[in-house]
Amino acid sequence: MNDNNIQLELTYKTIENLETFSQLLNKDINLILEEALSQYFENEEKKILEKNQEDNNMMTNLDFDEFWDEVDI
Repeated sequence: MNDNNIQLELTYKTIENLETFSQLLNKDINLILEEALSQYFENEEKKILEKNQEDNNMMTNLDFDEFWDEVDI
């Protein structure tokens, strides 16, 4: 993304929560947003890695019957 200007639209409830938690935690709203997004990205990355691992396992791991089904002895 070449443009550093991002337009965010937040619901009224989200803005209220940001203001409330900012006061309760004595944290800047920008810091709360950074922490929340960081946690979101971390969780999504884990999900993607787990899904990729599952997909990889499905392609490479056969159970006993699947492995021996095509083998002629």
